[in-house]
Amino acid sequence: MREFPLPLALTARLSPVLVLACTGWALTSGPFAASPADDGRAAAQKTPTADASAPAGPGGAPSASAAAPVYTSAPQPCAAVAARTLSSLVPGAKSAGKEIPSTDERVRRTCSWNALKGYDYRWLDVSFEIMRTTDAARTSYRQRTAEKSGGGAVPGLGDEAYSVVNLTTEDKQQTREGVVLARVANALVVVTYNGSDFETKKAPDTDEINKGAIKAAKEAVAALGQAQG
Repeated sequence: MREFPLPLALTARLSPVLVLACTGWALTSGPFAASPADDGRAAAQKTPTADASAPAGPGGAPSASAAAPVYTSAPQPCAAVAARTLSSLVPGAKSAGKEIPSTDERVRRTCSWNALKGYDYRWLDVSFEIMRTTDAARTSYRQRTAEKSGGGAVPGLGDEAYSVVNLTTEDKQQTREGVVLARVANALVVVTYNGSDFETKKAPDTDEINKGAIKAAKEAVAALGQAQG
């Protein structure tokens, strides 16, 4: 069997340690690069007060969205997607995944799966971010989706959700990546899913990547609710 050289960027992805050393971690440079978790440490340690900028309700009382957050900690991301789904989206990957180190696991956690089976390469990231208030999560969601045009809303996923797919080419090798961002109250769920074929140098079609990312996002949102319950 003839071997095919991997493009530099994808070769780096096959070595998570190298990726972490060079770029910090996926969320700092991905399509929806995470902003600071809005003083997340305070949220995990005590019941937060309302934002000064949050809209007031009747009589000057804080609005419901500025009240105590629904979620106070991030669930285990490596348990967020079913093994059957993982085997379909990332053939050959270990279902346990690899959790990416975080500065504060109570407010931000990410798990990553990747595998090369034959000539087909797939990568999946699932991340949870806990914001101080629902208003803070809503603001972050809107800022991130505004930065990426060409996508669209995902009906029925969380309180609001957005999906976008992009194609990149390096050294004639195509890679197609889909990102889904979903907000549930004061929590954000970010899913990144991409793939390449090193034999044909073509990428999977848009529909395959988009549906795969949305499927993983639906399971991650469900896991968020189960963890809170």
